Amino acid sequence: MKNRGTITPALLVITGSFLIVIYGLLYLLSLQLNYSNRQVGSESALNIAEAGVNYYRWHLAHDPGDFMDGTGAVGLYEHEYSDPQGKPMGKYSLEITAPSLGSSIVTISSTGWSYQYPKVKRKVTVQYGIPSFARYTFLSNASSWYGAGITVNGLIHSNNGIRMDGTNTSLVTSAMDEYMCGSETGCSPPTRKPGVWGAGGDQGLWQFPVPAIDFDSISVDLTNMSDSADTDGLHLGDSGASGYHLTFLDNGTVQIRRVTGTNDIRGYSTPGEGLGAEGNGGCRRLYQLITSEVLIGTYNISDTPIIFAEDSLWVEGTVRGRVTVVSATFPTQSSNVDIWVRGNINYTAYDGSDVLGLVSQNNIFFVRDVPTDFRVDGILMAQKGKIIRHGYYDSCTHSDTNSIRNSLTINGGLINYYKSYWNFYNGNNLVSGFTNRTINYDTHLLYAPPPYFPTSGEYEFISWKEE
Repeated sequence: MKNRGTITPALLVITGSFLIVIYGLLYLLSLQLNYSNRQVGSESALNIAEAGVNYYRWHLAHDPGDFMDGTGAVGLYEHEYSDPQGKPMGKYSLEITAPSLGSSIVTISSTGWSYQYPKVKRKVTVQYGIPSFARYTFLSNASSWYGAGITVNGLIHSNNGIRMDGTNTSLVTSAMDEYMCGSETGCSPPTRKPGVWGAGGDQGLWQFPVPAIDFDSISVDLTNMSDSADTDGLHLGDSGASGYHLTFLDNGTVQIRRVTGTNDIRGYSTPGEGLGAEGNGGCRRLYQLITSEVLIGTYNISDTPIIFAEDSLWVEGTVRGRVTVVSATFPTQSSNVDIWVRGNINYTAYDGSDVLGLVSQNNIFFVRDVPTDFRVDGILMAQKGKIIRHGYYDSCTHSDTNSIRNSLTINGGLINYYKSYWNFYNGNNLVSGFTNRTINYDTHLLYAPPPYFPTSGEYEFISWKEE
């Protein structure tokens, strides 16, 4: 009887230990199950959030200008998500940030969750943008010839043929498989050539044929630009004189003067390229020298992001801010106004905060008396014309004053209907133009071009991140 009950403590210890182990295992299993459920819920929430982004991309494809989900009101837009069989699985909530002025980038933030795990939410933010015509360093509707002394850092495209004897560091594309090479690209007699050919470049970057660019679509944008200048910028009518002189200042303003008197210099251009007298080409009088003008006013670029002038323009100075300058008259088919770049055009910063677009319905010309190291920061578009510096050599001008300049540097790009050029040779001797030419692409222009600048194509993916 003395040993009765001595097993009881041991049994209690064993039972207690067993229960502790069992409850510990059950707790671990519970944690693992909860973790697995959260993982499933998290993956479901992410998939639903992605579905929200895909939905709004589809919406933009059908209505590119609607950033309010068809509601007409700013807010969060909630939608139910169903599986392929139509069973409701959860919801997503969308927040849409419309493009800022001068940009085509739309930001879509989508938060998703499933009905099974409603407390588990995930949010993704995606950016899409429509590429602008400013994505090209050179874009032309005509055959183009890039000589041995030129370096182009950026995309080159022509709807016709390209002769590349210079250096290209990016794609060179032509819409032609073959074209008839004439004197404009150095063939005499005319000879059939590949869409892109020549002695220069990185030929591994030459591609042809590729789809053509529709230059006629830009005419529609000129009407939109005129309307935008009425509501958001500055609209200058016919000057009643020779045009307007715009001088940009580094304090973020632009001085505008009415040009009341001009004088001419004789210069040469290739016949058959352009409208009006310029299209006739040859050696002729070019009224590019300003002899008298009257100040109209000084304007803040921030208040006038687009300046539309129904007359010819002279432009120069230092740009602080984002602005587009347009020279055009209506009806567009008979426009004969041009833009003269009178001196250097510089930015104060090169981080995308300073951007200039020069858009001429007809031509953009560089005057004879540009600085010996001539620099233009901006994207230049001659919608129905060309971007050139005329030939100022003895047989045309009877004087070679300032005909040859040391360098031309363009940071941005050139878009032109006819071939752009600025160098003239007598044999191998340069008689008018620039000894060195460098054209650099501005990487900020692809999805953030100058205000109201034409875009083309559909929304393209830019970035994805989870928040």
